[in-house]
Amino acid sequence: MEKIHFSAGPLKKGAEVCAAILAGNMLLGFAVAAFVLPSGVIMGGATGVGVVLGRFIPLDTALIVLAVNLLALVLGRAVLGWRFVLATVASSLLYPACLGAAQRIPGIGQLTADPLLAALLGGGMVGIAVGLVMRVGSSTGGTDVVNLVLHKWTHIPVSAAVYLTDIVIMGAQALFSDPEQILYGVVLLVVETITLDRVMLLGRSQIQLFVISDRYEDIRQRCLTDLQAGITMVQIETGRTRTSQRGVLCVIPPRKLYAAQTLIQSVDSNAFLTITQIKEVQGQGFSRERIYVGSPMPDCHTEGEKDDAD
Repeated sequence: MEKIHFSAGPLKKGAEVCAAILAGNMLLGFAVAAFVLPSGVIMGGATGVGVVLGRFIPLDTALIVLAVNLLALVLGRAVLGWRFVLATVASSLLYPACLGAAQRIPGIGQLTADPLLAALLGGGMVGIAVGLVMRVGSSTGGTDVVNLVLHKWTHIPVSAAVYLTDIVIMGAQALFSDPEQILYGVVLLVVETITLDRVMLLGRSQIQLFVISDRYEDIRQRCLTDLQAGITMVQIETGRTRTSQRGVLCVIPPRKLYAAQTLIQSVDSNAFLTITQIKEVQGQGFSRERIYVGSPMPDCHTEGEKDDAD
């Protein structure tokens, strides 16, 4: 009987996505229950809508957020289609459940009486939680759906829609909040935004080196063998003497920067070197497995180092 082999790749990827969505929503529910709601700090999103409606509807914030998310899913189905709904339904249902469970933890609302500390910790945790979910291509539902619908209807940028909806939601909360709560809400939003940006780029930033030297061939060989890094050779012409030669372009992880600088200086102390931080790199050796082009370089002990010369 012929054996059927199943690839572990898609299963592993699916497990990672599910784990990120679950972890993100659990952390988001805890952060809101522990720091945002007890301190009265205003915030945007579906939680902010739940806080506003909670002033008029005698229900738990988690139940109101669940209703808001379900209404958003209905709107998303009508405007954006089933594919979008399926991509966001997990978080739309998980977050209210996690928030409700976190609110039932004994003493969850007494972790701190300092609203500034609550805004800092709450903003940081919310940023991490949303970043975990967004890194795997999902969203937390709620107002994210509204923002995409506004983008489709009005063609305004999604970022502008996010700011618009958050301003409206936070403005509604400001009507029954004191000035300090409003200012703490601004602190929370700033910390959340900064943290979200860091989480989205975590582990993806790299360092780009560009070296101009007469000894470019030696530098190329040393980078391939000693740094075990891929190299691209760039045809250049010097500005003063108009001499044709090659520049060495190399992208490495930040931890290898010191070793790379030392290596280049040891080969040519007069080498011209520029160092640039790159937010994200995609391609072989970074977002995909490295492969050889031709024969492997001698003395190179890692898989798939590639010489992209020319």
